[in-house]
Amino acid sequence: MYTYTEEQIASMKKVEATRQERYENLFPRMSAEEKEAVLKENHPDYIESAYENLRVGPNKGDKVLHELAELLQGKSRVLDMNIDLNNPAYDVDVLVIGGGGAGASAAITAHKNGANVMMVTKLRIGDANTMMAEGGIQAADKENDSPAIHYLDAFGGGHFAAKPELLKKLVYEAPDAIKWLSDLGVMFDKDENGNMITTHGGGTSRKRMHACKDYSGAEIMRTLRDEVLNREIPIVDFTAAIEIVKDENGNAAGAVLLNMETGEVSVAKAKTVIIATGGAGRLHYQGFPTSNHYGATADGLVLAYRAGAKLLYADTLQYHPTGVAEPTQIFGALVTEKVRSLGAQLVNKEGKAFVYSLETRDVTASSIIRECRVRHNSIKTTDGEGVWLDTPMIELIGGPGTIEKRIPAMYRMFGKYGIDIRKEPILVYPTLHYQNGGIDIAANGEAGVKNLFVAGEAVGGIHGRNRLMGNSLLDIIVFGRNAGHFAAERAKEVTVGKLTLAHVDAFEKELEEAGIRPQKLSPQILPDYRRKDM
Repeated sequence: MYTYTEEQIASMKKVEATRQERYENLFPRMSAEEKEAVLKENHPDYIESAYENLRVGPNKGDKVLHELAELLQGKSRVLDMNIDLNNPAYDVDVLVIGGGGAGASAAITAHKNGANVMMVTKLRIGDANTMMAEGGIQAADKENDSPAIHYLDAFGGGHFAAKPELLKKLVYEAPDAIKWLSDLGVMFDKDENGNMITTHGGGTSRKRMHACKDYSGAEIMRTLRDEVLNREIPIVDFTAAIEIVKDENGNAAGAVLLNMETGEVSVAKAKTVIIATGGAGRLHYQGFPTSNHYGATADGLVLAYRAGAKLLYADTLQYHPTGVAEPTQIFGALVTEKVRSLGAQLVNKEGKAFVYSLETRDVTASSIIRECRVRHNSIKTTDGEGVWLDTPMIELIGGPGTIEKRIPAMYRMFGKYGIDIRKEPILVYPTLHYQNGGIDIAANGEAGVKNLFVAGEAVGGIHGRNRLMGNSLLDIIVFGRNAGHFAAERAKEVTVGKLTLAHVDAFEKELEEAGIRPQKLSPQILPDYRRKDM
């Protein structure tokens, strides 16, 4: 059971004392100028010392975080291996790398289009950020909304940096994505008349967030996994893709696979390849905690980059405003934005609100960091500091029982440590949450390497330089189905040439010529939590 410190108890009393006043007088929205100022002064993306310029590859000269640069310019795992490319262990039409929502959506769609599909995942199908997504999925399918309004919200929220053709596809195909999921069996929240319940998210001008309580991602992943299994699509689990294989024509033609349990190396030959490897939170950029699953180590970016695909906005990450700051056992875990959409407010140690709680995620996270590091209005925690998220406000607004009905997973997560979020506020601090940038793709999902397609969080450009809540669960469906469709269609006309790893040798030579002698093997595959002093 968690025991509050005297300082925390004193601060909680101030939060309780100001609750009614804050309920009657909401904190005002920021102006565009105020938003820009708080971002530049406090957001981690603006810390120049955290970055370096790439010296080799398609993005030579571009800046990325040190941790990512080390992997993009790292040592390929296949260099010292004796790999027989002439006798692949698998030969398929479409090879899907990744076992999350994007990979599953791609595999289902490609299979429906008649392709011989195989999924390979370094953990198990469903061990992905999809499973951990909580708040919901956006779609403009109500009478007072439209895909055009959704587009404007997302385009502005992403600092007008999204690729228009990708964002247009995201928002215009959103209603059909919801219908597709519902038809597959996803149990969305509905009212007594069977209408889907929708709520606001940060940066949204309409209530378009469809949810399954506060475990939306788990429900969506459950349904997608069942469909993959029902279709009997082969899944090679506990097996990491460690290099893209090309053919003699320079096209993607499969992958080198590493069995995580036996260490056995094999080759999968394919007419088309889909990278759906997810995010990078487990690299712990700039020392931040993360809400990501154990396997989120940017593998897809490394594989695509070494194969010759360009990255887009790889310098920008999303730090979710509300990661758990206390108790330490769940430090960094996600406190879904739905908690704030239901009425919980962010307040400092004096019980005062300091930001409108549904600003865009980057602005909200920056405001929390400013409150802690600049204004020194934070509360000390076991692992650092945090601010209050005043969850009892939810029941003041929505009435008794709202928390247990609408966010039961949050209620249970804190309840395990003796914290009743109906009566007590919770301590939060930004947590590394999402990879805004990734592999640059065309509207058909294809990267700069022919027959190499990408879906999900590994894609860059869909959201621009910041993502609105609920658009990630949407993009894994829209762009997963998109990649699956086009990869299957392309596979019908592909004749694979002789397999080769010459591009890996060429990249190694480029590193040598740049004076880089990498020691770190890449892709990283899994995080390393061993104590460095042992």
